Amino acid sequence: MYELKQVGKNTYYIESPAKIGIYVTEDSSVYLIDSGNDKEAAKKVKKILEAKNWKLKAILNTHSNADHIGGNRYLQNQTHCKIYAPAIEDAFTRHPILEPSFLYGGYPCKDLRHKFLMAKESDATPITDPDFPKEIEILPLPGHFMNMVGYKTKDEVIFLADCLSSKQTLDKYQISFIYDVEAYLKTLETVKNLQAKCFVPSHANACEEISTLAEINIQKVYEIANTILAICQNETTEAELLKTIFDTYDLTMNFEQYVLVGSTIRSYLSWLKDTGKIDAFFQDNCLVWKTKS
Repeated sequence: MYELKQVGKNTYYIESPAKIGIYVTEDSSVYLIDSGNDKEAAKKVKKILEAKNWKLKAILNTHSNADHIGGNRYLQNQTHCKIYAPAIEDAFTRHPILEPSFLYGGYPCKDLRHKFLMAKESDATPITDPDFPKEIEILPLPGHFMNMVGYKTKDEVIFLADCLSSKQTLDKYQISFIYDVEAYLKTLETVKNLQAKCFVPSHANACEEISTLAEINIQKVYEIANTILAICQNETTEAELLKTIFDTYDLTMNFEQYVLVGSTIRSYLSWLKDTGKIDAFFQDNCLVWKTKS
């Protein structure tokens, strides 16, 4: 863990829970793609850069989930580097209380205000800023989170952020977090057709071919959607649906899983309703879901 891997002439990544990308310019300046999940991760990143005599110029955040921006503040304080983030994601980066608040749907209790869901705040500049590095191409990858992007280096290496998971991760956790199911599926179809010398997903192995894994993730989305539709053949409240989902996939409920899986299931319900596959109505002061026959 935290080993430096070279995948192009000037492109590297650090093997970590959420892979951290590195692009080195001709003057040994470095653009970091995401920053790890906390201060301790950032310290390890800084040590790697110093061992190579690389100077951190900027952090390019793919999105604002805490495991991708958790090292921002430490590295920014230590090096005075700039941080770039996509629109909306930059607001979450500057005000990280927004992530657990968004997931919970209200002010989050202490059980949700921790480093896994709420990073330390850092000063972020939009990726539309004219000073954003010209060496890096921005690839819109919405769906997993509000305005997530990937980055492509001049070495034809694409950092895919969280737009897909490894098969092992899908088998273990079953339900990956998704904010917008329709956008997520469109992103995966786009990813299937991308061309690059190397793809670096945050939570899967780096590889030269990505379409197979993208298709596995697509099929998982449809599997979960069909499971929801099967459960809602009978009138079902959200609480009943969530419990059945946890039981079906042998998941264990806790505060983190309640907000992550719960928010994702609500996103599925929105997509299924908008596409005419499920109805919602109010009965006895409860919101009830019913699959259309």
